[in-house]
Amino acid sequence: MDHCPRLEAVYWEVMRVTNGALSARKIVAPTPMGDKILQPGNTILLPFRQLHHNKAVFGQDPRHFDPERFLKDANLKNNASYKPFGGGVNYCPGRFLAKQEMLVFTALFIHRFDVEVVGGTHGAGTVPGKPSFPELDVSTPALGINGPVKGSDVFINVRERKQIPRVVEAPELQEVGNTAAYAPSDWENDINLAKAVGIDAFALNIAAQTNYNDVQLENAYRAAESLGFKLFLSFDYAAQGPWSSSAVITLLQRYADNSAQFKVNGASFVSTFEGPNNSEDWRTIRASVPIFLLPDWTSVGPDAFRTSKLDVVDGAFSWDAWPQGAVDKTDDSDKAWKAAVGSKTYMMPVSPWFYANLPDKNYVWRGDDLWHERWQQVLDIQPHFVEIITWNDYGESHYIGPITGASGIPDGAHKYVDSMPHDHWRDLLPYYIEAYKSGGSPTVNTDKVQMWYRLSPAAAGSNGGTVGNAPWEPPTDANSVVQDKVFFTALVKEPSTVSVQIGSNEADTFEASSSGLFHASTPFNGRTGEVTVTVSRNGQEVIPAVTGAAIVASPPNGLTNYNAWVGGSG
Repeated sequence: MDHCPRLEAVYWEVMRVTNGALSARKIVAPTPMGDKILQPGNTILLPFRQLHHNKAVFGQDPRHFDPERFLKDANLKNNASYKPFGGGVNYCPGRFLAKQEMLVFTALFIHRFDVEVVGGTHGAGTVPGKPSFPELDVSTPALGINGPVKGSDVFINVRERKQIPRVVEAPELQEVGNTAAYAPSDWENDINLAKAVGIDAFALNIAAQTNYNDVQLENAYRAAESLGFKLFLSFDYAAQGPWSSSAVITLLQRYADNSAQFKVNGASFVSTFEGPNNSEDWRTIRASVPIFLLPDWTSVGPDAFRTSKLDVVDGAFSWDAWPQGAVDKTDDSDKAWKAAVGSKTYMMPVSPWFYANLPDKNYVWRGDDLWHERWQQVLDIQPHFVEIITWNDYGESHYIGPITGASGIPDGAHKYVDSMPHDHWRDLLPYYIEAYKSGGSPTVNTDKVQMWYRLSPAAAGSNGGTVGNAPWEPPTDANSVVQDKVFFTALVKEPSTVSVQIGSNEADTFEASSSGLFHASTPFNGRTGEVTVTVSRNGQEVIPAVTGAAIVASPPNGLTNYNAWVGGSG
């Protein structure tokens, strides 16, 4: 409860507004009050409600319920005019326990249940001009909290939220366009790899008017059914233009009853890649098939989404997974989107990298520490869902699945994808995912290490026209965006020493001072050769040398490859 300032502010405000108690004091000496003298032996009653409506303390509208007043002034709860539990020698000793009980109950209740106001005697929409919630009975003093006026009932629907999987893989989830040549066994292999690291579902990104959708969707759902895995559809409105409502309805209805269909509260989970101009179509779609819609309409921004799109959806998915320019990614955009959806659902993007050098896109965003740092931000944000971008988008270099052959790699991308595996980015996913789902620090049973880096200094070759940032963002020099470093993350059972050596140069050593994750980096500094990472403890190697691809002084073909080579201990 120490990290829920708004919940605590609501608590303090409820106690201020509803408290109708009073305090009794025995007069022990003549006491002037105004033009009166209070005589010894009498008792005076001090009503707290009047104190709690002191305009000099609580503002010009103290009758208004406004928790913000306690957020703006953290000391307000200590003011002499605020006495929710009395004061003096009879200050309620149970106030701390009572507060914790109320906060814990409230937090668990809103976390586990969906609550909807459906009306009542004074309920919203039932009696014009009446308040949405019960009126407080202030006609008589109370021993503590005032109750509502008799008969001012409000009725609510309370539905328990089902426990649902929360980590999905945007193979671009599986970019279905990148699986056009897949056999059923390829789907089975990908699903088994994803299940092994704790991924709950694949989002199947599908473009309109593509002739391989039907075949590969059937293959995917058949494989997922047989392996007990979940899938959902993500309709791409950018690749081949917008989808028609009828085509969306047809596909959603086709797989609605499939046991592999990922659902929330009985409705098919569905997402998009863009398509905000077609947002009204989803009213028609929803009327035809039960859906739980979390679209990616990132292009409109969280503010416009809140004001013009929120009533159409069940939440939002943000595609804002990378930083702009030569800076690290923060979670500011996630906080903005989470605030925009309010009580609805937010799906947060996590991606390790971004680089494309294709005819229609040629830019790089900073990856570097991103894979580790984004998972730390997930733990802070605690979104309802996390979507990893992506499993197999080779053209944009953020694949964490295997490179399965030439058919899935776009023309022009081989020069930066071939021999650049990313599989070891999956090595620590079980730990990251368990930490996210449990909200704690999982026990480390096996020491592991993963490392990633580019294979030459950025400025050593031609940038091939690559720029930092996307075309709609301020242009930045690509070589300033990326950092010439070896990045690594170690997962250790106990305090350990991590050694990173480039070629035959002197190794750099780092101390992981506690059990769990340790992330760091070391610069190239002109060093070339194979990269070797070793983890030792008490003078003994616990992870023998893990050797990675060699860093070279300049790229063999003269063109800087901004993609990462990823290795690890497994």
